Amino acid sequence: MDVGLFDFDLPADRIALRPASPRDSARMLVLDGAGTGGATRDRCVSDLPSELRAGDLLVFNDTRVIPAQLEGRRGNAAVGATLHKREGPRRWRAFVRNARRVREGDRIDFGADVFAVARDRAEDGSLALEFEGAEPVELLLERAGTVPLPPYIAGRRAPDAQDRNDYQTMFAASDGAVAAPTASLHFTPALVAALEAAGVERVTVTLHVGAGTFLPVKAEDTADHRMHAEWGRVSAEAADAVRRTRAAGGRVIAAGTTSLRLLESAAAVTGEVRPFEGDTAIFITPGHRFRAVEGLVTNFHLPRSTLFMLVSALMGLERMKAAYAHAVAERYRFYSYGDASLLLP
Repeated sequence: MDVGLFDFDLPADRIALRPASPRDSARMLVLDGAGTGGATRDRCVSDLPSELRAGDLLVFNDTRVIPAQLEGRRGNAAVGATLHKREGPRRWRAFVRNARRVREGDRIDFGADVFAVARDRAEDGSLALEFEGAEPVELLLERAGTVPLPPYIAGRRAPDAQDRNDYQTMFAASDGAVAAPTASLHFTPALVAALEAAGVERVTVTLHVGAGTFLPVKAEDTADHRMHAEWGRVSAEAADAVRRTRAAGGRVIAAGTTSLRLLESAAAVTGEVRPFEGDTAIFITPGHRFRAVEGLVTNFHLPRSTLFMLVSALMGLERMKAAYAHAVAERYRFYSYGDASLLLP
């Protein structure tokens, strides 16, 4: 498909630079029914218990964002690195700023006694960084790294200490993400308690979101775009929760596109979600037949992005364009720290 079909106008002042406070006070646009004839409602995230049904299952991503943005030097040259996928106990694949000044075998000083050696350069220009020393790499990153805010936020303000908490979900438990599963940023203990009281179940899966999620689609046709692989796991317990929900007539609602992509990767042709562990590079565009989910909670996404393509696949392109035009007109806040939508095809 022509990538230009997924373009739309978005005023810069609609991009949220901080999350709502409290988190569940964010607005939520509800789209009920795919196609042009469905209903559209303006609600708040705190209204979610009344929009779901007893017996529904929310699937959250429990990945935890690591301080994966590093600034360092190779000799006299300033070098920036954003880690995006672990390749070994001490080795991470990274997108490197000023990469032309770095050769394979060069030693980069990231400060705070953190050093890494550049290794294999890939076709996409990324480098493998092999961290020196005996300390766990996670400790090195806590010492030298910062939270890698999305470029559309970082380009307008510097990351700060507040982002260490703001850019982490209440479900974060498994270290390894470079970007937050941002739909879950809206959830609070009070909201989760209200969902439980309403009979809505929940389960977690793990997908370590990579920096590739921030990359624009440069191809003119979706068939020519290649997704970066991300590591994920659907446990036997999570797969069983999906099975039991469906057997009882409930709906499986993904909390975020990361949970949705992982569930779709774990789904058999029959629709059965099976235990899964490994890499996924699934790219969902209109025409995809959804097997694993009946709904999605998600934020508002970038024009021409793979995530806007995904929601268009779920609800229909014209429906999503109309919904986003409504959100712009009603001054909804966009992107990682922005408002939410509930999509129920």
